Amino acid sequence: MRRADREVTDKDRMLQIIEACDVCRLAIADEDVPYILPVNFGSEVIDGVVHLYFHGATEGRKYDVMAAAGKASFEMDWGHELQCDPDRGYCTMAFESVIGWGELHEVEGDEAKAHTLQVLCDHYHLGDDFVYSPAAIYRTRVFDLVVQDMTAKVKG
Repeated sequence: MRRADREVTDKDRMLQIIEACDVCRLAIADEDVPYILPVNFGSEVIDGVVHLYFHGATEGRKYDVMAAAGKASFEMDWGHELQCDPDRGYCTMAFESVIGWGELHEVEGDEAKAHTLQVLCDHYHLGDDFVYSPAAIYRTRVFDLVVQDMTAKVKG
C-alpha cells in the first residue's frame, strides 16, 4: 500500500469496517471483460478465515460468471465525508474501506443455506432478532466468498 499511514493491519479493525458497510462490490472476470455487481452481504469468521455471504434469485448472469471464474475480488467502503479547505483550495474525502479476493462456493443444503441467510439478515438487522421466512431457503441461491487476502485503509 502506497500510504502506509492509512493502512489498517489489525484484523479486528478490518472486521469492524466490514460490519459498518452495507454494500459489497464483487468483481469477477467474465472471459476478457470485468463484471462488477453490488450485493448485500453478511460475514462471519470461521477458524480465523473471513467468509462473505451473498444471495440472490435462483438464476441470472451473475451465477454463470461466478461458476466460470471460481474467484472474485471484493471492495466495500463507508464513512464518506467531504473535507474541504476553501482557503487552500483543497478538497478530499474521508472513508474507510476493505478490499480483497477469495474463492467462490455455492452454499448447498437447507441447513447451511438457512444459517448463511440468517448471517445475512443479522448484518442488516443487528439487535432486531429478525427471522426471515423459511420459504426463502428454496427460492434463493447463496454464495460464500472464502477470503484469501484482504487489506484495509482509513482516511480522515
